[in-house]
Amino acid sequence: MKRIRIASAVTAGILLLVTAACFSMRPSHGGGQGVKFTGPRRVQPSDVALPDGYRIEAVASGLTFPTGVAFDDSGTPYVVESGYSYGERWTTPRLVRVEPGGRVAVVATGGRNGPWNGVAYGHGAFWVAEGGELEGGRILRISRDGKIDRVVEGLPSLGDHHTDGPAIGSDGWIYFGQGTATNSAVVGEDNAKFGWLPRHPEFHDIPCKDVTLAGRNYESSDPVHPGGAKVRTGAYSPFGTPTAAGAVVRGKVPCNGAILRVRQEGGAPELVAWGFRNPFGLAFAPDGTLYVAENGYDDRGSRPVHGAADVIWAVKPGAWYGWPDFSAGRRLDEGDSFDPPGKPKPEPVLSPEPGQPPQPVAALGVHSSSNGIDFSRSEGFGHRGELFVAQFGDMAPNAGKTLNPVGYRVKRLNVETGISDDFATNRGPVAGPASRIGNGGLERPVAVRFDPAGTALYVVDFGVMTMGPQGPAPQPETGVLWRITRTGRASR
Repeated sequence: MKRIRIASAVTAGILLLVTAACFSMRPSHGGGQGVKFTGPRRVQPSDVALPDGYRIEAVASGLTFPTGVAFDDSGTPYVVESGYSYGERWTTPRLVRVEPGGRVAVVATGGRNGPWNGVAYGHGAFWVAEGGELEGGRILRISRDGKIDRVVEGLPSLGDHHTDGPAIGSDGWIYFGQGTATNSAVVGEDNAKFGWLPRHPEFHDIPCKDVTLAGRNYESSDPVHPGGAKVRTGAYSPFGTPTAAGAVVRGKVPCNGAILRVRQEGGAPELVAWGFRNPFGLAFAPDGTLYVAENGYDDRGSRPVHGAADVIWAVKPGAWYGWPDFSAGRRLDEGDSFDPPGKPKPEPVLSPEPGQPPQPVAALGVHSSSNGIDFSRSEGFGHRGELFVAQFGDMAPNAGKTLNPVGYRVKRLNVETGISDDFATNRGPVAGPASRIGNGGLERPVAVRFDPAGTALYVVDFGVMTMGPQGPAPQPETGVLWRITRTGRASR
């Protein structure tokens, strides 16, 4: 028996090596790669596959980088256009009202501090998460006549990931996510490709509570001073600053990789939970539990991580969720699941870790960019109590190699079992965005929201974003607001 076990272990090891080698040799085939888009975007609802008993229609098109939808007291939909996109594309952030026939009326405009990431309506006003690429993140209160007030500002969002959300709790507080500055806590050359490192060379991740460093440092070229010597950088430190084992980085709020909340009248934000990488989508379940969609690590930068899933969490106040040393409740150095092919294992940068993270509700596709979420609350739509998830789709090869397109759809998830199913996908023999497969269906779903009656699911489609040699190439005026309704007895 012992020989059999040894032989099995050897065979498994050989298979793992062969699989890794095959992955390394094959080229990346992400959904945005190799796509030549000339426009205009074709919008054809019949190209979207849905379960029996549902239909989809385009409510508005020609939007530029939309990221969220909300409804006023009368049920009228409003959309936020972000004003900024990866690829360093700048436009004007806007809150627009969607009128009959698909026309839009501008309610409010912002400055050059996008992206505006999502919107919620409550307490007689709209609440917008201003991502803060240039001046730091903010939570904005926008009245129905377009007056903008800054409820909180100075959030640490000058890096890779921004201020996201928001969601309104039954307690009246405004909840929002604050993403991390980096992929995995170490500032590197990849952050220069995102555009922010030359602008803010002093910026780095800020922990929410005190953390003790393991003293691991990472060498890279210096894109801030081209032609100079290589530099070494540690976790939670500015670019080019090494760290020592046992060094303590003091935590403070606001911080990175966290869910925070603020009173509707403003004031200092409070910490809800931390240890997230990019907590993009927030939604309260019918029972009042807060859920969040977290974007997993990328295979990039000075400390790359391979094969990290996007995750749905049920939020426990005060808990630490594992970033930057865990993924979906598992340590990055346990086994070899997270080892990037041909690159060093991602060793822990904290010692000791702040706690033991919870287990996720569900793990979704690696690089799927699972973003906006919402719960069905009505039998009129069906799937009551289930969570719907907008998957923006991969950004390969910048975020890491994928052998096939990942995401580009809407999923539904049973949060009790963790089982998810496709709900809205493009028709065709292969997966991917409409621009890749040549139809008029979904491009990059970034948010979902049920209307106040709960009988219609609105899907915010960011629009076309191809991936070329220079990185993301977002296309203006290609965004769409879709509406999905039930037409008969839905299959379950």
